[in-house]
Amino acid sequence: MRLDEQAGGVFTIAATPFHADGRLDIGSVDRLTDFYMRCGVSGLTVLGVMGEAPKLDAEESILLVRQFVRRAGKLPVIVGVTSPGFASMRTLARQALDAGAAGVMIAPPSSLRTDDQIVGYYRQAREAIGDDVPFALQDYPLAFSVVMTPQVLARIVTENPSCVMLKIEDWPSLEKISAVRTLEHQGGMRRVSVLTGNGGIFVDLELERGSDGAMTGYAFPDMLVDLVKLSKAGERDKAHDLFDAHLPLIRYEQQPGVGLAVRKYILQKRGAIASDAQRKPAITMSAAARAEVEFLLERLRRFDPRSPAIAR
Repeated sequence: MRLDEQAGGVFTIAATPFHADGRLDIGSVDRLTDFYMRCGVSGLTVLGVMGEAPKLDAEESILLVRQFVRRAGKLPVIVGVTSPGFASMRTLARQALDAGAAGVMIAPPSSLRTDDQIVGYYRQAREAIGDDVPFALQDYPLAFSVVMTPQVLARIVTENPSCVMLKIEDWPSLEKISAVRTLEHQGGMRRVSVLTGNGGIFVDLELERGSDGAMTGYAFPDMLVDLVKLSKAGERDKAHDLFDAHLPLIRYEQQPGVGLAVRKYILQKRGAIASDAQRKPAITMSAAARAEVEFLLERLRRFDPRSPAIAR
């Protein structure tokens, strides 16, 4: 199974489970994968920005990829292979495909400044990993400080047939999605899959602008699955009602720094992972923050019974 331009739905950014002492929790990888599959996701993305990929060594990275792919079965898995150098990028990309991954995701280095540099970088990345490796381009200016206009994205897509997906998470990404779809309709670029991130904070409107779904790690991927289905079915009011009920928690989880701790805490409460531990360096939640999250979960439970009951 290979990633292609028709991919859509929810590709959840998988958390990386750790034991309290910082060791990889391989047992919880299976547990987490099963949870995501029960949520109805269309695919998984591992070694993403929120997957603590920079904290893993090369051996741990491929071990994690193999475990997720093995457990996911026929569910497509995208592997983040962003790296300072092309040698390590190629190694991980080839190992991931050999393990059964559907494709890879590549973000630009922050050193890129001009449009030509950006386009040239993706040409070289594609040459490095091989033309047979489908890849998603991650457009995330807030994290990588690289601004890609819709015209630059069109150049990259046109020059690299193996680029089959754009993960657009500009802030917000609404106008860029519209511009990309307009270029496609006008013949300025071929159609590719467009998924969005940013913790899902704009996903309700991004779907209406033409995205194919979401690639983010919000701790309720099952809600995102329902949201995409409602939006695609034209059930606009129901989609927004569902999204609005989750918005306070989405907003809280989107906080810089502590957001990953919040996400893992909720995933633990939902039974998806055994521990909410992060590998150091890490920002942990205060007692006040935990109380706030539990308050938001209790309020959410009034509307969505999937929110876990909080023991007192």
